Amino acid sequence: MKNELLMFLSALVAVALLAGCSRTDGAAEGDGHDHEGHGHAETEDGVAMCGEHGVPEAECAVCNPDLAPALQPGESLKVRLPSTNSAAIVGVQTARPESGAMADGVECLAEVSFNLNRVAQVAAPVGGIVHSVEVDLGDPVEEKQTLVKIWSASIAEAVARAVLTHQTLDRERRLRQERVTSEKDLQEAEAAHRSACQQLRTLGFTEEQIEELGGRPQEQVLMEVRAPFAGEITDRTAVRGALVDAGQPLFTVVDHSVMWAMLQVPESALGQVKAGQAVELRVDSLPEQVFGGQLTWVGPAVDERTRMTRARAEFANPEGLLRDKMFARARILTRQSEASLLVPPASIQRVGGRPFVFIKLADDLFEVRAVTLGTRFEGRQEVLAGLRPQEEVAVNHAFALKSAMLMSRLGAGCADD
Repeated sequence: MKNELLMFLSALVAVALLAGCSRTDGAAEGDGHDHEGHGHAETEDGVAMCGEHGVPEAECAVCNPDLAPALQPGESLKVRLPSTNSAAIVGVQTARPESGAMADGVECLAEVSFNLNRVAQVAAPVGGIVHSVEVDLGDPVEEKQTLVKIWSASIAEAVARAVLTHQTLDRERRLRQERVTSEKDLQEAEAAHRSACQQLRTLGFTEEQIEELGGRPQEQVLMEVRAPFAGEITDRTAVRGALVDAGQPLFTVVDHSVMWAMLQVPESALGQVKAGQAVELRVDSLPEQVFGGQLTWVGPAVDERTRMTRARAEFANPEGLLRDKMFARARILTRQSEASLLVPPASIQRVGGRPFVFIKLADDLFEVRAVTLGTRFEGRQEVLAGLRPQEEVAVNHAFALKSAMLMSRLGAGCADD
């Protein structure tokens, strides 16, 4: 049904173009049309001319539309319209191609996630009771900032042992100076004190804190659990007064200034994709925003069901607009050009499966030029070869010119055909 409708519309366009011959202003002499008698003639150079369309016979696209599919990029035929106002009748408009940046890209679906290298689950290093919680959900934290304080019997025991071994070491040193004790006893005291201090260091106490604890043996000892890096509290289970076990999660700290996007790359595009390429990311909640990032990893395997390969890209997120688990559309840029020739997609017409543009030479004369196409993106089509910046291209209703070119197939070609 769709093909029948297109054929019907093409026939109507051809009729409209033919109707342009019935001009009220009269055909001017030398306009390239032979309306009195159709036929063929030769120029002084021996070039056979199409008597009806006023162009070299070998270049007449109306008479020889079947030559078009064999044209190479940059080669062309000519289409002579019935009159100088034929193009205006059907609304053909022309413009020069734009010059702008364009890039080939591989389109794929993606899901935003946290940068797992900047996610930390803060757990209780020892079993004990939560004495105080210093931060809340959503709070920004700095590196080594205290998050929670825990009282633990094992910490108190470790501190008491460190204080006791320190006192024992001081006594052994005095006795050794008085030659009351042996060198072996002093060495054993030193080893015991080092072991006790090492246990406290393992629990997170610094040398300065250990020295202070030694001077205040009766003071309650609390373990301060600190943030491993600057970020935001995204999960909290710590509650004041709660009994916690060693290893129990208390907080999750996330630095979301850099986010990941996990991409699903089609198997057919893997030959074009490699780590280091630029990636553009778009999310539905921010339709006008384009996030620029870089592909950092391409998976070594293809999923047997989806025929997709996982890949990962990193994106700067200073304003926090990207959020974990967002669905997104990604475009991996495989080739970039800063000065491409760009035309509206409607400018491109196909004959025999080959792409062509129509270039205005005169009001009633167009050149049908074979071109090589690049990428098409956001309403712009890149032309790689066959077009020059200063040429006027049909950008609207170019299908009408294609219909004029194919009129001979509708029985409206040269009289001699």
